[in-house]
Amino acid sequence: MCYHPTGRFLSCPCKLELTGGSSPHLVDSNRQSSVVSDPTSIKAAAARVTEQLGGSGLNLLINNAAIAKVSTLAAETRENMMEVYETNVVGPMMVSQAFTPLIKKAAQESPQKGMSCSKAAIINLSSEGGSITNVLLFESGQVVNYRCSKAALNMLTKCQSLAYAEDKILCVAMHPGWVQTDMGGAMAKLKVDQSVHDILNTISKLSEKDTGTFVNWEGKPVPW
Repeated sequence: MCYHPTGRFLSCPCKLELTGGSSPHLVDSNRQSSVVSDPTSIKAAAARVTEQLGGSGLNLLINNAAIAKVSTLAAETRENMMEVYETNVVGPMMVSQAFTPLIKKAAQESPQKGMSCSKAAIINLSSEGGSITNVLLFESGQVVNYRCSKAALNMLTKCQSLAYAEDKILCVAMHPGWVQTDMGGAMAKLKVDQSVHDILNTISKLSEKDTGTFVNWEGKPVPW
């Protein structure tokens, strides 16, 4: 399932690519309205998904929460930093914590060896803008709050990969590309459909060797 910046849990189109014989459990909780980092709403969403799964585990969680506040370093504010960090880092952490029991259950019940997104996985949609090495498109927009939050999300992903290694839960940070969304703008290089298509293709191929890594929509490594 995907977690949208508005706080809604959305059905993930991965089911079109990953169902097959393994039949991962992907839940459409599209009508669950919540605040991305509100503990009460997240707990309620997890309870609803648990009920919908009917005793089964959840194979795949995609954290897609992201906001940004346009600013320069000189004009950056505490309020911007705190709001963006709460949505882009604290939100995915809390959602992952709430759904981890279901993901662990999926891993325990799966007959598959190793790790995969059709077994048990957490995918955090990050950004190359948070790459400390590349600092993508800094000249086009400093957006310090967003960049710092995505660098932190990358660290969260790495920590998740270490914490859940014995549980065989795959944890990966993924840069979806510069996409023509409300945030990416019309000048972005990738159309939404192309990005989604490539992301689905990439996550269907992720394995144990990829856990704890940072890759792009095509599966190519992105430097931290």
